[in-house]
Amino acid sequence: MYLTETKIKDLYIIEPKIYKDSRGYFFESFSLKYLQNKGLNYTFIQDNQSKSQYGVIRGLHFQKAPYAQTKLLRVLEGKIFDVALDMRKSSPDFGKSFGIEISAENNKQLLIPKGFAHGFSVLSETAVVMYKCDEYYSPESEGGIKFSDPNLKIDWGIEKGKEIVSEKDTHLPNFEDSDYYFD
Repeated sequence: MYLTETKIKDLYIIEPKIYKDSRGYFFESFSLKYLQNKGLNYTFIQDNQSKSQYGVIRGLHFQKAPYAQTKLLRVLEGKIFDVALDMRKSSPDFGKSFGIEISAENNKQLLIPKGFAHGFSVLSETAVVMYKCDEYYSPESEGGIKFSDPNLKIDWGIEKGKEIVSEKDTHLPNFEDSDYYFD
């Protein structure tokens, strides 16, 4: 595995070492020991999976403390544009976002620590996304930021008019109007 720091502190890209031969390929998609050797001590306790069609934008979502979640996300089928927004008040990157294309082809993963809002858009016909969480989902702890907040300037890579967004996500506040930031 290879761990790469992004431009935002504590946000990492993980890429597996892939072994290919005439039969296909093999790779380790997760290793607790590897992460711990890199000083990243997370205990993932829940896996989530979604399937979506082209144009779907999910997010930007987060869980409020004490149920805030670290996520390790990968794509099993298709291609997405994945976004993490730093909501940690004490971070030098507060209010900045990072986006990356993740696909079943490139096998990249994004490790998103607590204190970030997260979302993705589906760039392929369909996409199956799987992510590990280090805390259980808590409906009463849900929070979010509007995907289309003009001040965030996130290009989701979806043709205008073809965005598919849940009713709930269209009513989320803009970042500057949010009443919740992480310490």
